[in-house]
Amino acid sequence: MPTGRGCHFLRLFRYRSKMNAPPAFESFLLFEGEKKIGISKDTKVPNACLFILNKEDHTLGNIIRAQLLKDPQVLFAGYKVPHPLEHKIVIRVQTTADYSPQEAFTNAITDLISELSLLEERFRVAIKDKQEGIE
Repeated sequence: MPTGRGCHFLRLFRYRSKMNAPPAFESFLLFEGEKKIGISKDTKVPNACLFILNKEDHTLGNIIRAQLLKDPQVLFAGYKVPHPLEHKIVIRVQTTADYSPQEAFTNAITDLISELSLLEERFRVAIKDKQEGIE
């Protein structure tokens, strides 16, 4: 471990940088009364909504966006993280006139659950096959 003036500065820097960081649990635990998902109408464009997902990040935002874009009735789907220290994502969805953004979002989530369940099942089968081959 280095000693001297530089070492003291490094320890002080590490201490101060940790002071401003929010506690880790704030990135995944909902506070009392806080909702997991919120929805608001996007007034800038027709037939569009903003979905706000609390305590989520790019992982979920990107997979939902990609699933929404597979739907031919979805005209636009995008997401953003408003600020790196805010643990939420905002997903904007615009659909055709005869299809609601809420319906598109619900269908995308349902399809993702089905796809991930199938992936989990195939993964478990592959592990079982591998273990039986080793034994």
